[in-house]
Amino acid sequence: MTDPSAMVTAMRTHTCGELRLAHAGEQVALCGWVAHRRDHGGVTFIDLRDREGVVQIVFHPEDAPAAHAAAQELRGEWVVRIMGVVRERPEGMANADLVTGAVEVAVTSVEVLNSAETPPFVIEDRTEADELLRLEYRYLDLRRPEMTRGLRLRHEINRTIREHMDPLGFLEVETPVLTTATPEGARDFLVPSRMFPGSFYALPQSPQQLKQLLMVAGQDRYYQIVRCLRDEKPRADRGLELTQLDVEMSFAEEEDVMAVIEPLYARIVRETQGADVSTPFRRMSYDEMLERYGSDKPDLRYGMELSEFTELFEGSGFTSFAKVAADGGAIKGLVAPQGAAALSRKELDKLVEDAKGRGAAGLVWIAVEDEGALRSPVEKFLSDEERTGILERTGAGAGDLVCLVADRIDRTNVALDGLRRDLAARLDLISEDRWEFVWYFEPPLFEWSDDEDKWVSNHHPFTAPLTDDLEPRTAKARAYDLVLNGFELGGGSIRIHDPQIQERVFEVLGLSHEEIEGKFGHLIRAFRFGAPPHGGIALGIDRLAMLMAGKDAIRDVQAFPKAQSGADPLMGGPSPVDPVQLRELGIRVIEPPRAEGEH
Repeated sequence: MTDPSAMVTAMRTHTCGELRLAHAGEQVALCGWVAHRRDHGGVTFIDLRDREGVVQIVFHPEDAPAAHAAAQELRGEWVVRIMGVVRERPEGMANADLVTGAVEVAVTSVEVLNSAETPPFVIEDRTEADELLRLEYRYLDLRRPEMTRGLRLRHEINRTIREHMDPLGFLEVETPVLTTATPEGARDFLVPSRMFPGSFYALPQSPQQLKQLLMVAGQDRYYQIVRCLRDEKPRADRGLELTQLDVEMSFAEEEDVMAVIEPLYARIVRETQGADVSTPFRRMSYDEMLERYGSDKPDLRYGMELSEFTELFEGSGFTSFAKVAADGGAIKGLVAPQGAAALSRKELDKLVEDAKGRGAAGLVWIAVEDEGALRSPVEKFLSDEERTGILERTGAGAGDLVCLVADRIDRTNVALDGLRRDLAARLDLISEDRWEFVWYFEPPLFEWSDDEDKWVSNHHPFTAPLTDDLEPRTAKARAYDLVLNGFELGGGSIRIHDPQIQERVFEVLGLSHEEIEGKFGHLIRAFRFGAPPHGGIALGIDRLAMLMAGKDAIRDVQAFPKAQSGADPLMGGPSPVDPVQLRELGIRVIEPPRAEGEH
């Protein structure tokens, strides 16, 4: 909490949000914005707002006629300085919704520090204003107490991180903002250099190589709350700019990283949410997580684990399922408790369309009725053995809903993951005050990219392989991700520290000797001078703050975010550059071709 005495200035003695009954009788000076003005029988009231809160101000025509007369000119968002006396509100007039609601300030004088135009939207927690309008006038939007709470939450998270890391021997080290472009995953933002015409710096996607070089440099334990930039399409939980907790440790294995992160995140939840989280966090292999939940970021606040039915439907009379089983696909399903009782036939049929929208061939729903009877559009195609197998494998009872998907394994998992999340929300199965952390381990080292038509790193190319196996289809990684309530918070790995293994991984990724030297020669050379075994993790602070604040988008907990389109409504970016600057940089802009009929 802020120490009130630290906020005293020459212009104010207190902040608006700190006044209580204990201050009654004190002469105070307050500064802030006029939130509301009300006139009651000759007496004028205003709610004065600053960052710390709101307090009621009273202008009485008899006690302070000059101040009362000046109050008639006050309008919303004017900036004023108030002198007055704190007093208890009259009996029955206290406001239990305000922490300052037991008191008011009787004004002796008022000074207008600045007038204001009428804001384009009402500055209150409840606002119907369009998000683009709010982003354009973000400095007004941030005056809303709800937005201030988001910024304060981020501050508390960052403060807790620093308090936690320092006693553990970590050094906070800043890494450069201007680096060199390397193929690590996301697309780089490039910065042209005037002093080196035709050459470009890159803004950091992450300080990955630099923090590894700090380990080579013998710095043992590093962390940084760092800004990262990625030229990729923004989403609700991902933007062009992000802030992450970046951690690296020498002579460390997976459990050493867990031992640093778990108590930190349990403390963040405790201090910001008032909830206790037990440690150690749950752990699963990557394969187990996909098998049980169909996702590598499952929400564990509710059940509905997936069950396997492929073997049950081999040679089935239900030909569409039998064909999937014969072709090497997967038949999996889940049971939604009391889903059949809660959802209408129209809603059940909509589940089928939703599954198709997620890429699956379809979905079969089966309602369980009394005494194990089944009701389904495909009920007549099921054998007695299949009916019994469905009930045994799911444990479904009367009123429950069984949903089955048959398709290629990846499509089946995607469809059931989306269905599981949707049904949990519809059936009110989610406990909003629960914080369920889980780690996964040993994901694939490589994955196939259809866009690039080649194997790429699943995490990044500096991740250590789990074994000597570097066959792209089977190799596993010494990597781990931390998941909270269905969202990936971040991930890390034990890194490669042997230059020969690092070169072999680059070769699997299709890099020639010349490309390895040109793009990563600095790292390989550093490893040849004695690199310690090391590992670390990067965890997104924006996404954590979003979850802690109960928001749906990271933009709601960032001070000056871009819109979802990537544009900046406040500053007008991205914008064209003066031709003189372009000439200095040796850059010529090529206009993209216009579509037919476009002007």
